Amino acid sequence: QAQLVESGGGPVQVGGSLKLSCSAAESSSVVISTYCMGWFRQRPGRERDWVASIDYEGRTTYANAVKGRFTNSKNSLKDTLYLQMNRLQPQDGAVYNCEEDAHGSKWCTGDYDDWGQGIQGSVIS
Repeated sequence: QAQLVESGGGPVQVGGSLKLSCSAAESSSVVISTYCMGWFRQRPGRERDWVASIDYEGRTTYANAVKGRFTNSKNSLKDTLYLQMNRLQPQDGAVYNCEEDAHGSKWCTGDYDDWGQGIQGSVIS
């Protein structure tokens, strides 16, 4: 059973923007605002790639492929994680997942649990 729920995906044209959201499922014990959270993506026929992370204090890190175009943020009151994706390119088309730090840590350890079902972000040429 998915602990995290992603939303906001959809087809967008090259150069356009999408904003993905990630929240905890009703039955979940995950508290997004208190843990390090990460975004991953998997393109067809390729392995899963790390995209971005945000820790308890809001410090962010990004993969080189998305740096300067994607913004990872969170709303602690809503306990929701966001990924704003701008200037999208065909290679950004993928299934995106939000994941919690596997150790339940405030700080990003580099290990994540795959708790969400993922959402498709398609980029149309």
